[in-house]
Amino acid sequence: MSSNYLMRSLMFVPGHNEQLLRKSATSEADVLLLDIEDSVQPRCNKILARQLIEKLHTDGIFANKKIFIRINDRESGELIDDILSMTISGIEGFVYPKSNNSEDIFFIDKLLESIEYKKKLEIGTFKLIPLIETSGAVLNALSIAKSSKRIVAIAYGCEDFLTDLQGTHDLEEMALQVPRSMIAMAARAAGVTPIDTVHIQVHDLEDLNKNLKIAKTLGFEGMLVLNPKEIPLVHQYFSPTDQEVEKAKEIVELAEASILSGVGVAIIKGKFVGPPLLQGAKKILNKNYLINNKGAIE
Repeated sequence: MSSNYLMRSLMFVPGHNEQLLRKSATSEADVLLLDIEDSVQPRCNKILARQLIEKLHTDGIFANKKIFIRINDRESGELIDDILSMTISGIEGFVYPKSNNSEDIFFIDKLLESIEYKKKLEIGTFKLIPLIETSGAVLNALSIAKSSKRIVAIAYGCEDFLTDLQGTHDLEEMALQVPRSMIAMAARAAGVTPIDTVHIQVHDLEDLNKNLKIAKTLGFEGMLVLNPKEIPLVHQYFSPTDQEVEKAKEIVELAEASILSGVGVAIIKGKFVGPPLLQGAKKILNKNYLINNKGAIE
């Protein structure tokens, strides 16, 4: 499932700000994360956010965008209202904050199932992206990632994590290296997409570039984004290059030709084309297809 979602950039947009919501619909973000949680304050604005998102969605403003809603957590007193108002056709799914363990995901999964049943929607219509934001959640990342068939990705929220850890930002971001690695590995082990944390210094593109290098090296496939100006650089890092696409095509073609010829072994420039190399090539071609078709599901 996750391989059919293009999620290089997932941009947060405050749900109560009509101007930003309208502007976001024209952005190049692969996914819009319309927020009803942290960025929507005071609490009375959460009602406005639900109403505004539903109105703009009904008006077709987000017609060509993948939309996920960041809802409030189960302790907030807002979750039921969020889910009841946002489980509408055209909404792809939900980002669930403060996902501390698999029990949290089981809870939201069954809540969605009940509402889908009540609204006569197919069970499993709405997907989930758990947000990993605490030390405990990092340690539980694999069980969280495997806890529901609705999950298409897991995402890292470093600011809440550092607060929980009582750690700090430094030039090397030492406190973030281990959790980033653990989250990326957990996502890959569960067969879902790993999404890296936001880059809070939104105007420092040089620092963003540094962080993207790290994220790509660790195996992340996308990043949470706060500002549209970050998107081109994020897409550059999480998109295959023309050279990578051509090499992937060559690998797949030679592998298929070797099978048809009965040889069974393909060699490219003296390198054996084994199953891992072939699988990697197919993933590159699949991502390239999604990019060229604007995230259309195959």
